[in-house]
Amino acid sequence: QVQLVESGGGLVQAGGSLRLSCAASGRIFSINAMGWYRQAPGKQRELVATITNGGVRNYTDSVKGRFTISRDNAKNTVNLQMNSLKPEDTAVYSCNAKQMFTGYDYWGQGTQVTVSS
Repeated sequence: QVQLVESGGGLVQAGGSLRLSCAASGRIFSINAMGWYRQAPGKQRELVATITNGGVRNYTDSVKGRFTISRDNAKNTVNLQMNSLKPEDTAVYSCNAKQMFTGYDYWGQGTQVTVSS
């Protein structure tokens, strides 16, 4: 099992910045990729950014150039630096860890990000 605990959400004005952190514990060695997903009210959950063990990053188009995902393997954390935030970034952001070989997904409890206009 892998446990994920997020922190760093909150309320910010448009154009502002927030940094999300996710701490992983448990069977860390079984994790391949980690990332962030978000779900806005009335919408499906969508991928925001992912990063593999090897440091390969992937971003959804709407956040490219504004968000940066990073990973500290020594501390078993993954961070999401969000700059130039927009009201449409408002959502519950959830940390994800994907298990090697099986592709099983572990999820954190989610943290609310609200961007006011």
